Amino acid sequence: MAGPSSPPPTPKSPKLQPPLLERAKGPSGLDKIVLRDPRGFSAEVRLYGGQVTSWKNDHGDELLFVSSKAIFKSPGAIRGGIPICFPQFGTHGNIEKHGFARNRLWLIDDNPPPLPVNTAIKTFADLILKPSEEDLKIWPHSFEYRLRVALGPKGDLLLTSRIRNTNADGRPFSFTFAYHTYFSVSDISEVRVEGLETLDYFDNLDGKKRFTEQGDAIVFESEVDKIYLDAPPKIAIIDHEKKRTFVLRKDGLPDAVVWNPWDKRSKTIQDFGDEEYKQMLCVEPAAVEKPITLKPGEEWKGRLELSAVPSSYYSGQLDPDKVLHG
Repeated sequence: MAGPSSPPPTPKSPKLQPPLLERAKGPSGLDKIVLRDPRGFSAEVRLYGGQVTSWKNDHGDELLFVSSKAIFKSPGAIRGGIPICFPQFGTHGNIEKHGFARNRLWLIDDNPPPLPVNTAIKTFADLILKPSEEDLKIWPHSFEYRLRVALGPKGDLLLTSRIRNTNADGRPFSFTFAYHTYFSVSDISEVRVEGLETLDYFDNLDGKKRFTEQGDAIVFESEVDKIYLDAPPKIAIIDHEKKRTFVLRKDGLPDAVVWNPWDKRSKTIQDFGDEEYKQMLCVEPAAVEKPITLKPGEEWKGRLELSAVPSSYYSGQLDPDKVLHG
């Protein structure tokens, strides 16, 4: 008796594009969402901290810095990517440095209130953070923090934060804020920042005293920790060696923090390599000098858009019309 006939060969499926959104586990088991664009751009956002930890261009180059010593588990923050500093930036308040949003577990927001429609943006993820009972003991205010992370049609990375006061007792609250963005650079000594010239700043390395920046682009030769006030909506970070320029656009965030720990300070940071300061620079859209105040029911929106473009050269100068004023 003949055996069962072999099944017909399975026809070859057409090659499928990877899903635009994928929920995955990170190295230490933390859930993350991977955003992909068919042209090859990608980003990753962790539910822990609501933190973007990867942004890659269409060549697969990593554009954000994450330390090789970063710790991807509670209770600390992840060293690198884009930590969210809320409801406090730095030590500008009475709670833990940089607030608690960056070391809390966020939830996927399945039903976010609508944002203005941008039909060019197809790939995005929505997260939400609400305070726990423990958080309310630390900072006694009820809030809803909604975060959208999106990939633009040219590989731009967009973060939109919406924070609403949900206090039931009629109390307003105030907060400071920053997107603590770590950019990956080839060599910090080959990097310059344009757009912050002539601005006033607080120098955190000199007792938070107020100074005025000189008229030239900012270059790096030692530790820097400055809060630039009333910064323009567009800032350029030029990496000469990689011939790449990051363009940072911000809205709702008047200030900009610039930080690099340099060599001595690096050696005191547990989750940071001794030499890693050479490969990173933080330029952080922020609201620090004037805290944001919300009455119950009021909502604040703060937006960050990052793009990476080839640098334009003329006698070593970036073409300002293409980047800062384009």
